[in-house]
Amino acid sequence: TRNVMLRDLIEEYAVGGKTVLAALQGLTNEQLQAEPIPGTWTLQQIFIHLHDSDQIGIVRMKLIITEDRPNLAAYDQDAFVRNLCHDKTDVHAACRIFDESRLLFATVLRNLPDEAFERVGVHSEDGEVTLRQCVEKYIQHVEHHMQFIHKKRELVGNAL
Repeated sequence: TRNVMLRDLIEEYAVGGKTVLAALQGLTNEQLQAEPIPGTWTLQQIFIHLHDSDQIGIVRMKLIITEDRPNLAAYDQDAFVRNLCHDKTDVHAACRIFDESRLLFATVLRNLPDEAFERVGVHSEDGEVTLRQCVEKYIQHVEHHMQFIHKKRELVGNAL
């Protein structure tokens, strides 16, 4: 039988996309592109970052599931924001894809044996990481950025 805590963790991961979609609602392009705190990411950049990060995270988790101690490369998130045209990317599509990708991958997670969550990958900066730790990290990643999204929505005059 499935570990109840593990099942709850998977469901929390799965609904993260709905959290992001809800946080995007009602924002104008001007609000998305505004820099209410100079030198920090815009709302648009945060939403696209969440999408980028989750796509990489899903690949990392797939590698952990399918390979023996795979190498998991770090990446420069600021270089992604600078060089991947985040200001021109369709933020609504990115958030829909974020949601759909989580729902699809949650199906994989739900069908794995509990032991699979103890499989290990080796991150180039963080060292050994289990599949379970990855799922937890990507749940926390959304929670972390939701704090900034709430604050910046207030600052652009469109609080949640």
